[in-house]
Amino acid sequence: MGGAFLAAAVLARVGGRIGLPTIPLFILAGILLGPHTPGIVLVADPHDLEMLSALGLVLLLFYLGLEFHLDDLKEGGRKMALAGGAYLALNVGAGLGFGFALGWGTSEALVLAGVLGISSSAIVTKVLVDLGRIGNPETKPILGIIVVEDVFLALYLAALQPILSGADGLGAAVMDGGKAFGFLLLLALVARFGTKVVSRLIDTKDDELLVISFLGAAVFVAGVSEWFGVADAIGAFMVGLMLGSTTSGARILKLVHPLRDAFGAIFFFAFGLSINPGDLPSVVWPVLAAVAVTVAMNVCAGLAAAKVYAFGPKATANISTTLLARGEFALILATMAAGAGLDERLSPFIAGYVLVLAVLAPLAAGRSHVLARLLPGGRDKEYGALPG
Repeated sequence: MGGAFLAAAVLARVGGRIGLPTIPLFILAGILLGPHTPGIVLVADPHDLEMLSALGLVLLLFYLGLEFHLDDLKEGGRKMALAGGAYLALNVGAGLGFGFALGWGTSEALVLAGVLGISSSAIVTKVLVDLGRIGNPETKPILGIIVVEDVFLALYLAALQPILSGADGLGAAVMDGGKAFGFLLLLALVARFGTKVVSRLIDTKDDELLVISFLGAAVFVAGVSEWFGVADAIGAFMVGLMLGSTTSGARILKLVHPLRDAFGAIFFFAFGLSINPGDLPSVVWPVLAAVAVTVAMNVCAGLAAAKVYAFGPKATANISTTLLARGEFALILATMAAGAGLDERLSPFIAGYVLVLAVLAPLAAGRSHVLARLLPGGRDKEYGALPG
């Protein structure tokens, strides 16, 4: 553990001197010091960090929920649904088409639809924090799209599981989807109508007790969420949504920062541990083609979201590049595909695709002004002062 933290810190410090974001450097530390790379091996089995990695994802999404106020959800629900629906239609649709074009099989195409279609909530959150864009106008639609994606994710996994397992249980799939949706609805109702009760339960002047309380609530609900077929991170997001509206919300936001940063680093380090660089050359061309498709679809989705919210080129570029990353959900699908005995090329393809976008997305988001100038209206006078 100590070596993992120190390795991530050293690489991040070195990269920071030349302007690189921390996310790809944390991942690189995991690759270099993992079991698949010659030399020093800090962690021989990536599963050794599985619980800590899960905690990192939970805290990243919990923080995201704290920042996403219920008023924003109530005021922009229709626009959020339109923007999120457009994003999913473009990216999941393109992923399904790409999967069939590869010719690896129908089940493989359904997996690839999810891999290419869903952004990484963890990386998107980290990018927004690192670039100081939490308060930007376009951040609300970005977070809204993530929420729509994650609701879709819960239903998608419930529907995909019986297909990959070969089960003929359509009824079971519908039941699983209904169970997941019902639990999400329950959490949403508590967040909407139970704020006063939650505020009384969580309120304390003692910072130690407050940390233990919100951390316990986030992790407990995350675990229960998995039991109901909802991604653990979404359960943590909903807890953040509840607590962010309480009288303790501002204090929780401040207290969770060091926890989020520390365990978030472990999440990305553990992600790097799972990647075997030796498997990547065999799928390099499909990976590059998939990256090109994803970039194109994200620009189209950014334009669609900008039209819904009446944004200009700068905000459009920020939406397109911030949502570019793929991560934890793709890795879950890779594990499911391997367990179902699907095409053996899927796992290295997903690892390579996620790695490229995990590196590319933070870099692109930090230089989104370049894309802004290429978009319609991007060369108007109001964008003449853009950096670079």
